[in-house]
Amino acid sequence: MDFAYSKRVEDLRQRVSAFMDHEILPANQHWLELAERGTYPLEVVEPLKAKARSEGLWNLFLPGLKDDEPGTRLSNLEYAPIAELMGPVPWSAEVFNCNAPDTGNMEILHLFATPEQRRQWLNPLLNGEIRSVVSITEPDVASSDPTNLQTEIRRDGDSYVINGRKWFNTGALHPHAAFLLVMGVSNFDADAPRHRRHSFIIVPMDAPGVRVVRNIPIMSHYAIDGHCEVSFTEVRVPADALLGEENAGFAIAQARLGPGRIHHCMRTIGQCELALELMCHRALQRRVFGRALADFANNQDEIALSRIEIDQARLLCLRAAWRMDTDGNQAARVDVSAIKVVAARLQTRVLDRAMQMFGAMGLSNDTPLASLWSWGRALRFIDGPDEVHLRVVSRDEVAKAKLSTSQHAHHFRTSQR
Repeated sequence: MDFAYSKRVEDLRQRVSAFMDHEILPANQHWLELAERGTYPLEVVEPLKAKARSEGLWNLFLPGLKDDEPGTRLSNLEYAPIAELMGPVPWSAEVFNCNAPDTGNMEILHLFATPEQRRQWLNPLLNGEIRSVVSITEPDVASSDPTNLQTEIRRDGDSYVINGRKWFNTGALHPHAAFLLVMGVSNFDADAPRHRRHSFIIVPMDAPGVRVVRNIPIMSHYAIDGHCEVSFTEVRVPADALLGEENAGFAIAQARLGPGRIHHCMRTIGQCELALELMCHRALQRRVFGRALADFANNQDEIALSRIEIDQARLLCLRAAWRMDTDGNQAARVDVSAIKVVAARLQTRVLDRAMQMFGAMGLSNDTPLASLWSWGRALRFIDGPDEVHLRVVSRDEVAKAKLSTSQHAHHFRTSQR
C-alpha cells in the first residue's frame, strides 16, 4: 500500500483547493443568505458548476466513467484527498457534481441501467442537469436491516404500482430533483429468501401519487434541499422503470452503499480538519486568566488528540479506498464498515472539542461548528448505524478466529492456562 499522492492527484488537489479558495468560499455567505430565506441558491451554484466543469473538475468520484461520459475518472484512492477538500463547505460537492445522494445513484445506474434508463436519467445526472433522490429508509420498520422494508412494488400488467412511506429522502426539495430510486418489496411469497424479495424502481418526482409530506429536521436544523418524508399512493410507472433484475434490490443496495459510505468519510475528514484549524486559531486568540487558551495543558491535549485521531482516520479511509480499488467493493466491505464507524465518531468528538474551545459561540450559527457536529451525529445513522457496521467487523474477526488452526494460535490459547 502506497498512499503517497501521485503527480496527477497532487495537481488536482491544488486545482480543487484553488477553486475552493477563489470561487466557493467567497460565495458561501451569499449561499447561506439565500438558504436562510428558504430559497435554494441556484443562482450561486449553477454558474460555479459550469465553471468547475469547464476546468475539468467534474464527476471526479466515478472510477467507471466511459470515454464518452463527462468527468475525470479517478480511483477511490485518488478521489479521497479531493473529497476531503470539498468537505468543509457542505454544498461545494454539488458544484463538482460529486454530491450525495447523486453519486450513489449514478454508481448503480452506471452498473444496472438499461440503455433507455441511461439516456433518460443517468446522462442528465452526469451532466449536472438534474438531481435525484434515493428512497430506502422507512419510519415503521428498522431500516438498518433492508429486508424489513415494507413499501410495495407490485407488477400490474405492463406497469408497477408502488404504495408505501419513506423518510429521510435527502434532496427531495431540490428544485432540480427529477426522480427517486425506490426500494420496496416485489416478491410476496412468504417462503422466498429474505434477500430476494426487494427491487429498485425509478419513480419520477412528478408521478401522480408521489407526495412530499414534510421536511424532517436533523437536530432542529432544516436542510434547504430537504431530508423528507415521502408517501407513495398507487403510484404507477411502466415496467421498464425497474432497475436491474426484479427481486435483486438487496444486492443493488449493497453496490450503492459501499462507495457512498466512504465518500461521506472522506468529506468528514475535511470537516474535522476545518474544526481543528478553527480550534487552534481560537486557542491562540482567546485569553483567560491572563493567558491564551493554547497555553493550558488540557487544551493542548484536546488539540493533540484531534490531530492524531484525524490522521488515524485518514489512513484507515485510504486503506479502505485502496482495498475497493484493488479487490472490489464487496471484498472491502469490512474496511468500509470500519471507517464508517470511525469517521462518524471522529466528527462528533473533534467538533465537540472545537465547540468547547469556542465557548458559547460554538453553539451558535456564527461558526459552522454546531452544524457540522449535528451532521456528524447524523452520520452515525446515515448509510447504516454504528451497530450494524460494528457487527460486520466483529463477524469478520470471529470468522477468522474460527478458521485459525495454526500452532502459533494454539500455543497462545494454551499457554495462558
